[in-house]
Amino acid sequence: MSKIKRKISRRMATAIFDYNLINKGDRVLVAVSGGKDSMTLLHHLMLQQKGLPFPFHIKAIHIQTDVNKDENKSKVEYLLKKWGVDYEILNISVLKRLKPEKKMNCYWCSTQRRHELLKYAQKHNFNKIAFGHHMDDILETFFMNMIFKAELSTMMPAMQYEKYPQKIIRPLALVKEHEIIEFIEELGISRLVCTCDYGEKSKRRAMRDTISKLVEEHGDIRDNIFKAMGNILTDYLPRPVKKD
Repeated sequence: MSKIKRKISRRMATAIFDYNLINKGDRVLVAVSGGKDSMTLLHHLMLQQKGLPFPFHIKAIHIQTDVNKDENKSKVEYLLKKWGVDYEILNISVLKRLKPEKKMNCYWCSTQRRHELLKYAQKHNFNKIAFGHHMDDILETFFMNMIFKAELSTMMPAMQYEKYPQKIIRPLALVKEHEIIEFIEELGISRLVCTCDYGEKSKRRAMRDTISKLVEEHGDIRDNIFKAMGNILTDYLPRPVKKD
């Protein structure tokens, strides 16, 4: 096993145990977009099936939309077949669901795809849905919510839905994006993974650039920011004073 594969596997195992992401007998539906993050997630979950001391089931699901390029489906299916993983591909239209006065955006597309994932998970008795969000995604969300929503919140490594029995898990929560890129390049599939043009123009891209500048100036402080989210000193945070 290569150094980068071992590093990602170790960090994924740490996340699984620290945040209680996967348990014995779980049925995990893995959301596979075809991008570098979700393919790295799937590859390492397959390794965890062999390494963890308890059995669990995984199935990959790719939701092909009318926003994706037609070649995306064939690229994704090629890798899924090559890896020998149980999978299914669903075809949906997100553009037809869009109201006439609305423009296509990342939020709308992701909401529709997540709705389909939940429907599929409930129908086929999957109790957990795994997403490929990594540490950088979590930090970017934290900064976005702080700046644009005036709240301190972010994506959770594990989140239980209130209206659904399924739990969302993010096994790559402790893995950094540059590590995923290194792994994908080492695996030789960087030209096969798919990307979405809409994502490059979002506010998330601006937050990504901001964090990158901080890293350039102060070194890799991502771990410190991530740890800070769980090290909250409420006595040193301003709160409105209640008036009598």
